[in-house]
Amino acid sequence: MNPKPVVLCPIDFSEACCGALRYGATIAEHFQSELVIATVNDPLLADAAAMTAGEGHLAHETKHELERFYRDTFADRPLPVPHPRFEAVVGNPALEILALAGRTHADLIVMSSRGDSGVRKMFFGSTAERVLRETTVPVLVTPPDGICPAHLGDIPKLIHRILVPLDLSAASDGQARVAKAIAGALGVPILLLHVVEPLRSNRPGLRTMPSISGERRSRAEETLASVVERLAPWRVESLVAFGEPSEEIAKIAHDRDAGLIVMGLHASTIRGGPRMGSVTYRVLCVAHRLVLALPPVPAEQTARAREDPRVTHDVSVQ
Repeated sequence: MNPKPVVLCPIDFSEACCGALRYGATIAEHFQSELVIATVNDPLLADAAAMTAGEGHLAHETKHELERFYRDTFADRPLPVPHPRFEAVVGNPALEILALAGRTHADLIVMSSRGDSGVRKMFFGSTAERVLRETTVPVLVTPPDGICPAHLGDIPKLIHRILVPLDLSAASDGQARVAKAIAGALGVPILLLHVVEPLRSNRPGLRTMPSISGERRSRAEETLASVVERLAPWRVESLVAFGEPSEEIAKIAHDRDAGLIVMGLHASTIRGGPRMGSVTYRVLCVAHRLVLALPPVPAEQTARAREDPRVTHDVSVQ
């Protein structure tokens, strides 16, 4: 029997984290998951508290603050998870969040892209970025100024459509499979997107060959069509755009009213680059949408999935 799934929601008591907590708790309620609400105290604060109030006092008081924050966040409705688990740890926020995800066997981390800039810090570019670079579990990043759900039934009204930017690498089918599962649960359509970047070359001959762009579009459309076919009979559209990927993704998410973007955290095998992927980073900075960031599927798991389509975390579209 599989253990009960776990949703980890790190907060820093900022207003931005209320939205993340609402999403995290609502998801945990729907899947009957354990909800872990955590915060990370600064080591200097912990040392000062230990000297003035004794060891363990700060952790005890912080857990009370977490419980109060949770109840205040859901003051307008019954608590979605009656008895969440509260965790207060000390150290580097990103490292402690990652360690806590491992200790709790978290299946999903839900966190805001930004938070307070005071003693407790959780803003994109530091904590959230580090978590995304190192995570081995999916991370749902919520916008700091976004509208959050009061109930599970509100989520489809906020999302409307799921945008899935694909780079047409081996990870694309896995992203589409995850998007299909979410779309099925929420009853919303999917838009698959591939952005063809402008061809940059110092060779004059390549700059003057318009047939190259046409060929790249044709190949992308053909590949997207095969993904759409594997997602049938769900409502799926596909689109090929030209331009800078993060800008096009943010623009299309706005124009097509896509409230959720499902992206991979792998780096391009062609360009190399950081583990997180530069396009995902820029989308998180500019899109102001919910972003579900998916870590790479381990190579051995990918191989087993190709051999046996019944593997639980199959990277092919079911």
